[in-house]
Order: sequence, then structure tokens, then C-alpha cells
Amino acid sequence: WCHEKMSENGLMSRAKVLTIDTMNPTVKKVEYAVRGPIVQRAVELERELSEGMKKPFVEVIRANIGDAHAMGQQPITFFRQVLALCSYPELLNDSTFPEDAKSRAHRILQSCGGNSMGSYSASQGIDSVRQDVARYIERRDGGVSCDPDDIYLTTGASDGIVTMLKLLMCGEGAARTGVMISIPQYPLYSAALAELGAVQINYYLNEENCWSLDITELQRALDEARLHCNPRALCIINPGNPTGQVQSRECIEDVIRFAAKERLFLMADEVYQDNVYADGCQFHSFKKVLFEMGPEYSNTVELASFHSTSKCYMGECGFRGGYMEIINMDDDVKAQLTKLVSVRLCPPVPGQALMDLVVNPPQPGEPSYDNFIKERTATLSVLAEKAKLTEQVLNTVQGISCNPVQGAMYSFPRITIPKKAIEEALDKGQQPDMFYCMKMLEETGICLVPGSGFGQKEGTYHFRMTILPPTDKLQILLNKVKEFHQKFTQQYS
Repeated sequence: WCHEKMSENGLMSRAKVLTIDTMNPTVKKVEYAVRGPIVQRAVELERELSEGMKKPFVEVIRANIGDAHAMGQQPITFFRQVLALCSYPELLNDSTFPEDAKSRAHRILQSCGGNSMGSYSASQGIDSVRQDVARYIERRDGGVSCDPDDIYLTTGASDGIVTMLKLLMCGEGAARTGVMISIPQYPLYSAALAELGAVQINYYLNEENCWSLDITELQRALDEARLHCNPRALCIINPGNPTGQVQSRECIEDVIRFAAKERLFLMADEVYQDNVYADGCQFHSFKKVLFEMGPEYSNTVELASFHSTSKCYMGECGFRGGYMEIINMDDDVKAQLTKLVSVRLCPPVPGQALMDLVVNPPQPGEPSYDNFIKERTATLSVLAEKAKLTEQVLNTVQGISCNPVQGAMYSFPRITIPKKAIEEALDKGQQPDMFYCMKMLEETGICLVPGSGFGQKEGTYHFRMTILPPTDKLQILLNKVKEFHQKFTQQYS
């Protein structure tokens, strides 16, 4: 009787089996700011505008997520040609497609069951694609060898990151696995750790020094965490999201020494490796630096590194292509990893095909080479211009301070919020930067993500803004942010 209640039509109805009280409690702890309440309100505003409702703006400009094509970035022609040929092989007879695109499509299709991209692949990914990924890593890292058997193709980088975190989870209470993540961080990490019931260990990047990573801060975070959990992994995002910093080689060496000394499994999120803009900055892969430090480290430090088709000059988020490379993993654990990925059968085959093209693009002398280089260079140079523009304009606003956007696709400026606004926000049960960003959305149509969704030092406030909108729209967006901040400050001063 206690599980039944009277419905509106007078009939007895059973209570739901799955309720908010009986669901998995760890799922309720998951938060993902990049698609949180601000974005939900942006969707409502778009619908209201389309229905003819009057607003103080004519469109919603979404600068909340690193979705390049949604922001107007054009796909690379060669990639789309090969994917079209793979999806509809009849086109292989069409003379409008270049021969190198056709030969690449032939090779991919021959690696697919029944010569169709619609078939399952091996759980670890198509063999020929993993071989191409391994050759790419060797070229990128100056000849450091790479075994295709250490490559796992994934559903975007996120899938690989969550899979590795699953493997690392064990223990209860003070023995529970702790994972060190940078603050500010990409909310995938905090969300995955919450869902897995792991202990999140925060280490703070140094905003005063261009969001650099400080080993003394890593040590502080680790020592404090050891009092209540078992720290087992250290996650690094390089180039940084949301902070856009590019780590120096010296910093990477320090991190590797720290991981070796403290027996930590290293996870290197390197999905923005082609997005480096600032003079004097260069991408160094953790794998390359690890092996150049010699066998004392290269034979012992356990490392998983991640890459994706979603960022860089590709921006092909929707195909969900990616890979991870594992280094120095215990053989028995590797067998368990292979078992774990087999449960979800395989990553999307079109995403695997795209990953193959990213790591094995047109070569000099091939028909598509010149156009590929032209498109790739144009995309990256425009992003570099927009990174500089964003930093310059935001730093002209009193009360906004923006570090150089050295890499990736975002700026993470610090904002000064007046005391009155902070009090009003807290009265409404909102974080002050959420209150600020929601007010900006309602008044200007600009959708940004509050810094509290990524983590920040107490008493500081930020927002994350992507640099992806077309240059003319980005200029409008930056001017609107400038006007809004000035008006907001006056209103609450």
C-alpha cells in the first residue's frame, strides 16, 4: 500500500521505481558547467527570439563551448571528401574527387568488415588506423618509438580519460583513490570523479604567472590529500582549458620528476596540441619529454596521453574521434583495459576514419596537399589573431584582467564584481560570477560560462569565453562584454 497512491482520475497508481531518492547518488553530484543552467537559458532565449519576443538583442552569441564548426569554422575539404567516399563508396567512380582522397578511402574501407564503415571494428580500434597513429606520434616526437598495441582509439578524448579514471579507482575511506586536477579545470574531470566516487584533489594554477604550474603547489595539494585519501594520479591539460597556457619543457620535466618521486600515474590531456599561438611558446608532448629524460623515467613513469579530432584546426567535434596512448602500463592491467573497452564494442568507425586522416594527411606531391596546407594554415592563423584580439580588448576594460591566450581556444579573464552585486547574488543563492554571466546573457544575448564552473581561488571571479566566433562577430561580442561590464559596475557601485 505504501508504494501506491491515488491518481487524478481516481485510479490507484504505483510510485516510481526510480526516483530522485532511489537513483545513483553519485550521479546527483555530477556537474558540467559548459552545458549548465546558463546554456539552458540561452536555448530558451533563442526560442523566444524565434517566436518574435522582443529582447534587448537580436541574437544569442554562444561563446560557451569549444564547438568550432557551430561557430562558423569551415571543415578541411580533404577530410570531408574522404569521409564522403567512405560513407557512400559509389562516389569512388566520380571524377570530381581527387585521386589521393580515393586511395585513402579505399585503404580505410579495406580495413572495415565487409568494406563498410557501418560494421563494428576491433574494440581497440581499426589496426591500420592505430598503425598510422603510432607513425604520427613517432614523427611528432622526433623518432621516439611508438607501438600500435599501446594505442587505443576512443570516442573523443573524453572517453579515454573516463576509461583510465575507471581503472584507477579502488579502496574505501582514507584508502580511496584520489586524483589531482588543475584548478581551473575542464569540468569533465570533476564530473567523472564525482560519478566514480573518487576523491578530487585540487592544485591551483598560478594566475599571476600566466596560469603556470608550480611544483610547490602540487606538493602542498598532495601532502594535504594524503591525510584523507590515496592520491594515485595526476592530470595535466596542455595547452590549458580553460586557461589557455602552454607549458614549458622545463615545467613538464618537473612534473615528470614529481610523478616519479611520488609514484603517481600521469594523465596528459593534449587535445589542443596544434593550438599554440604565442611567440616563444611551443607544444612539447609528455611522451617525448619523458623519453628524452632517459630510462630512469622512461622505463618507470606510467603515462596515458590523449588526443582528439574535435579541436586544433579540425574542429570535428561531432564525429567523436580520438585516441589514447599508454606507456609503462602493467601487462595484467592492460589486459583488463582491453576487456573494459570491449564491453562498449568499438568507438564510432567514422570517427576512427577521421582520426586516420588527421594523423596521415595529404603529403607533398599529392593532389590535395596544397589546398590542405592552405586551409590548415588559414584556420590556425585566424585563431592566433583572435587570441590576441581577445586579450587586447578585454585588457582595456577597467575591472577585467586577461592573461595572454598562449594556446587552446579560450580566454579565462578575471573580473572584479562589486560588493553589492556579490551580496545580491548570494541572497539569490547564486555564485557571484553565475549572477554576472546570467545578467550578461539576459541583457546582451552573450552566453559565457562562469569561472565557478571550472574552479577558482576563493574570492576571485572569472568567466570562460571561447575565441571561436568569426572575427567580426567576436569584435561585437568583446565590445558588448566591455559595455556590459562598465554598466554592471556602475549599477552596483
